Amino acid sequence: MAGKDRKKELARRRYERQQAHRAAEEAAAKRRSLIGASVATAVVVLGVAGAAYAFTRDEEKADDPTVAAETPKPGECLYSSEGEAAKDVGAPPAKPVHDGDVEAKVKTSAGEFTFTLDGKKAPCTVNSFAHLAKEKYFDGTECHRLTDNVLQCGDPTGSGSGGPGYQFANENTEGARYKKGVLAMANAGPDTNGSQFFIVYKDWDDLPANYTVFGTVSSGLDKVEEIADAGSEPEGDGKPKKKVEIDSVSIAKK
Repeated sequence: MAGKDRKKELARRRYERQQAHRAAEEAAAKRRSLIGASVATAVVVLGVAGAAYAFTRDEEKADDPTVAAETPKPGECLYSSEGEAAKDVGAPPAKPVHDGDVEAKVKTSAGEFTFTLDGKKAPCTVNSFAHLAKEKYFDGTECHRLTDNVLQCGDPTGSGSGGPGYQFANENTEGARYKKGVLAMANAGPDTNGSQFFIVYKDWDDLPANYTVFGTVSSGLDKVEEIADAGSEPEGDGKPKKKVEIDSVSIAKK
């Protein structure tokens, strides 16, 4: 092989090694974190369908002295307008309707799930979920993402970037553990909760405590495991191969 050709071949191999190393690092980072709903901000997709990593506006707000800090009144929730709603059903009432355990019946194409929502530890999150359910926001939406640990739902667009047109602060994250059966909110950074949520079907011990835990799966987790067994496309983090569509969500105080 001529000297010039050999240099080109060595450069090509070095480039391929660098790309493989970078891909491995990105995959490892993705396994350690779950970034879900982008909120009308720039979205960067790192080569995996359904895995959207969003840049939020928090830093921009921090640098802008004209933006006044919003503080909710005692006993109330703050739902800040953010972007265009994937399905416009308005914002929840500021004062939470539920202050204890709430039961949610979720009928899907894969069977029925029952959630027990914690209105005491996550009142604003449960208030939002109950509002969206009442307004049929989730009806006809597809669970768009399956990873090695969770099934993610709640985006009417099915793209991973849709939300309700408002966002709200994190709750119940101190010491949060994402064990099998936990129900938590996906987000695009601190205090950017919207409508997307995830069901943990396999313990995710190294996931940072950055995602609001607002309930547990009381029944139907076996159906989520069946969905997981069918796999995703791409494998490990992508759209479930077994389609899961939410037909309806009904709320009843326990």
